[in-house]
Amino acid sequence: TTTDVAPTPDLDLIERIIESHRRDVWKWQRVMGLPLTRSLSRPPADPQLRATAWYQLAQKMRRRAVNVPHKSAWLCIHHYEGSWTDPNPPYYGGLQMDVGFQRTYAPALFRQKGTADHWTPLEQMWAAERAHRSGRGFYPWPNTARYCGLI
Repeated sequence: TTTDVAPTPDLDLIERIIESHRRDVWKWQRVMGLPLTRSLSRPPADPQLRATAWYQLAQKMRRRAVNVPHKSAWLCIHHYEGSWTDPNPPYYGGLQMDVGFQRTYAPALFRQKGTADHWTPLEQMWAAERAHRSGRGFYPWPNTARYCGLI
């Protein structure tokens, strides 16, 4: 007679999957300017469940990143400002941020990619969101924020 034996999971494959999900988590956390999650707070012992937990965290971070607070406001401001790839000094990108603003609200992005015209629209909106949260509100864009009814 034959006995059914459960196949053993490919642990190397599972570790590669976990690493891929971890990189996705970090990608979205970097976009939002958050500290990187280096490890799960209560990682499951089972590697397959650990892979699922990292996948779920990656999906949560993605949803959070693409749903920028005040997104419609940033898009309205962008409508009156430059192209997302506008390289013309002294203001760069779709929200026309100067170098001091970029260094203050997105220092890692500025070091990694240069001026805002090299950032994605999402990265530009998150830099603006950090300025907004710091207490500056929409005042760095006084005219366009007024056109948009924000101030």
